[in-house]
Amino acid sequence: MKTAHAGPADTTATPETPGTGVAADTAPCTDALPSAARGGPLSHAVSRIARLHRITAGKLLKGLDLYPGQEFLMMHLWDAGAVRQSELIKALDLDPSTVTKMLQRLEQTGHVRRRPDPADRRAVLVEATDDSCALRTAVEAAWTNLEEHTLAGLGPAERAELARLLARVEANLCAEAEGCPGLA
Repeated sequence: MKTAHAGPADTTATPETPGTGVAADTAPCTDALPSAARGGPLSHAVSRIARLHRITAGKLLKGLDLYPGQEFLMMHLWDAGAVRQSELIKALDLDPSTVTKMLQRLEQTGHVRRRPDPADRRAVLVEATDDSCALRTAVEAAWTNLEEHTLAGLGPAERAELARLLARVEANLCAEAEGCPGLA
C-alpha cells in the first residue's frame, strides 16, 4: 500500500517501508520486498534503481535514435579516437556479436566508420565520424538531463556523499569480480 505525501503542515512521523530503512512516502515503485530478497534489501534496491536508470536513459536516447549502450560505445570512440574493433569489445566488456550489431546500426546512421587497419589488414579500425559531433552534444545533454532527473531533490553535499558511497560499492564489486573490464 502506498502512502500519500504529507502536506507542509503535517508533522507526523512517516513510517518506514519494511526492510529498507526508506520512509514510506519516498518508497520505491514496488511496495513489497520479495521474500527471497529479504537478506539483501540494498542489493534489491540497487538492482531496481539500475533497471529504472537504464529505462530512463533509454527514453532519452530514443529521441537521439540510439539504443541503450550505444552511447557508451560512442563515448569511448569520441575519447579514444580510432581503435581496433577487438579493443572496443574488450573496453566495453560485451559479446563480440553485440558490438558488431551496435557498430552496424551506428554505421548505417553515419555515426561510425569501420576500415581495415593499415598496420594489420586482418584487423578492423573503428572511429567516430565528423557527423557524430552533433550526436556527441546531444548525448552530453541527455546525460546531464538524466543526472538531474536521477538526483532531483538531493543537495550538493548529498550528491557528493552518494558518489563517494557508490564508488565504494563499485570497488567492492570490482574486487569480487576480479577486476573491472571497461573501467580500467
